[in-house]
Amino acid sequence: MNESGFGIGSIVLLVVAALLVGLLIHDLTQTRHAVLRNYPIIGHMRYILEWQGEFFRQYFYLNDREEMPFNRATRSWVYRTSKGEQGIIGFGSSNDIREPGSLIFVNAEFPLLEEQRVPTPPLIVGEGYCRNPFVARSIMNISGMSYGAISAPAVQALSRGAELAGCWFNTGEGGLSKYHRTGLCDIVMQIGTAKYGIREPDGRFSTRRAKELGEFVKAFEIKLSQGAKPGKGGLLLAEKVVPEIAEARGIPAYQSSISPNRHPDIGSIDELLDFVAMLRNLTGRPVGVKLAIGGWQFIHELGESVLRRGLEYAPDYLSIDGGEGGSGAAPQALMDHMSLNIGEALPRVVDVLVEAGLKQRIKVVAAGKLVTSARAAWALCVGADFVNTARGFMLALGCIQSLRCHTNTCPTGITTHNRRLQRGLVVEDKYQRVANYCTTMNMEIDMIAHSCGLRHARELHRDHVRIVQTANQSSALIKLYPYPTPKAQQP
Repeated sequence: MNESGFGIGSIVLLVVAALLVGLLIHDLTQTRHAVLRNYPIIGHMRYILEWQGEFFRQYFYLNDREEMPFNRATRSWVYRTSKGEQGIIGFGSSNDIREPGSLIFVNAEFPLLEEQRVPTPPLIVGEGYCRNPFVARSIMNISGMSYGAISAPAVQALSRGAELAGCWFNTGEGGLSKYHRTGLCDIVMQIGTAKYGIREPDGRFSTRRAKELGEFVKAFEIKLSQGAKPGKGGLLLAEKVVPEIAEARGIPAYQSSISPNRHPDIGSIDELLDFVAMLRNLTGRPVGVKLAIGGWQFIHELGESVLRRGLEYAPDYLSIDGGEGGSGAAPQALMDHMSLNIGEALPRVVDVLVEAGLKQRIKVVAAGKLVTSARAAWALCVGADFVNTARGFMLALGCIQSLRCHTNTCPTGITTHNRRLQRGLVVEDKYQRVANYCTTMNMEIDMIAHSCGLRHARELHRDHVRIVQTANQSSALIKLYPYPTPKAQQP
């Protein structure tokens, strides 16, 4: 020790303290990582453990294809694509294509040359049946997430990212907020059972408000049910009903927002079709219906009712939600066991529309854990026209799957109204990740189509994918679900 009593140990401590202070300042001021902004210094443990895990695979059993709701391989792929990194891997795939349910696309031995490929064309929704049809440019789109379920910065980042990527952004049942208008993206206004954002003070549907919204949105969507909780209305727990949310929805603050389990004014298929036609005539915009599928009776009766009443009563699209759960709060019994998964529901719905001769009139949107390009391409093979995802875009925003969406304690600022935690989500950084993810999804869906020998993704059909049934045995999707003959062509 020197004469001042200031030893080497003290110098080391000062250096360490200075480094920690420097790291603290860096973590608090950087904008790329929400976890580090909200949890400086200790947040590095997440990245260190994740990185070191790659080198310890040979010593410990680490399976990237396990874990729910989304496994590590899927999350890592979304993270990389949202950061603009290519989805390139080495040393082979960790996906076991012998596992039942695995997707195998049918590659063409002589695929088209680059110059023969063409951009995937947009589709027009509602053409010939409304005053203002919707030209939908993107296959991938943002599924319904309410302002309330997700934070203001998350809505802003999604809105600006959707504008940059050219996809639509579904408002969810919480209504159209000022944050949805941060970007100039295409907005789909969802009408839930409580009719938030489009109702009179007493809760009834507001024709005045519908006309006003028709000036801003590209389409309306009537939500009958969602995959997370079919048969139960939206649920926003009291701790998330902050005054701004309460004002937007017209409900008391800090009391749970529980929507009716169905639309009080829609209790039959005919009443549903009446509402669809009324809303479309009132606003001039296309009108779709969102629902989860539990069996085949409803969709058959819907087709029969449309044919009986006329195509002007048909919804312009059906958004089919799988029973794989979702980002919203829901009772576990419903989340785990209610409604069919998208793998079974989607082909059946498409088949009913084909058989009834309604597939050209009614577009189909698929949702249900379709967060990778392969799963989205499968949906197009089945017959979907578009693919929606909510949790895919949440992962692009930086979600770490902490399963705290309903508690107002989301560590990445996505599903919380705690201003301190929201600080971690920097809109200027995250909106670019939203756009990157959407753009990459569209690009890779096209890449799969090109590998199948097609010009663009809308040429995919059931001949182009096989589903593994047992180890080393797969079946063509068209054999599992052959296209039905339209009734008009049946003898």
